[in-house]
Amino acid sequence: MRILIANDDGVHAPGLAALHDALADYAECVVVAPMQDMSGASSSLTLDRPLHPHWMPNGFIGVDGTPADCVHLALNGLLDVRPDMVVSGINLGANLGDDVLYSGTVAAAIEGRSTGLPPFAFSLVSRLPDNLPCAAHIARTLIANHERLDLPPRTVLSVNIPNLPLERIRGIRLTRLGHRAQAKPPVKVVNPRGKEGYWISVAGDAEDGGPGTDFHAVMQGYVSVTPLQLDRTFHEAFRGLDTWLEDLL
Repeated sequence: MRILIANDDGVHAPGLAALHDALADYAECVVVAPMQDMSGASSSLTLDRPLHPHWMPNGFIGVDGTPADCVHLALNGLLDVRPDMVVSGINLGANLGDDVLYSGTVAAAIEGRSTGLPPFAFSLVSRLPDNLPCAAHIARTLIANHERLDLPPRTVLSVNIPNLPLERIRGIRLTRLGHRAQAKPPVKVVNPRGKEGYWISVAGDAEDGGPGTDFHAVMQGYVSVTPLQLDRTFHEAFRGLDTWLEDLL
């Protein structure tokens, strides 16, 4: 099997190396990742300029673009052989609840939806790399058991791993996305020349984070596995919209 590994933290990120090392003796792995940190890039593609791949000394390929750019290029001509599976991560930082709307880590996995095998996005719930060995072990375990999966086409699996050593992980739970409260207000800054600007602030706390959610699972010491679907149609709204649209024209 041939696995494409991508991320949004950049081609030099420790989580990317940890994921590659965990999978290198299981499958033929190729790494295509952004040249710099592209956290929050979501599924954006670069359409206003050409993208340039850079072959790194360790064999990884860096691209001056977004996570979705990297996977898009890798699956559509950059590589001589098309990968069988896309795996993204290991992100330093959680991707819980509404985070998946913005996450470049999840977006890289979503871009791999056409390979036939379910893509995985792995996130460690910490900005520090101390427990990356635990996260890499869990990623390897899940990937090595992918043949037992029975999922609808184009399902993406988002995996969040508590910031704990392996011996303190309580297990794995299947979860739904929770929801965050509104984000904190942007932080206003003024540069030395008096020009005003704003930093996007931290995400909101869990507003819907009870039992069954990804928030609750990781807070209780469990690995959270959340299946994501790409059909954004809100089918339950059809009935009300049918009535509303009935006589408008």
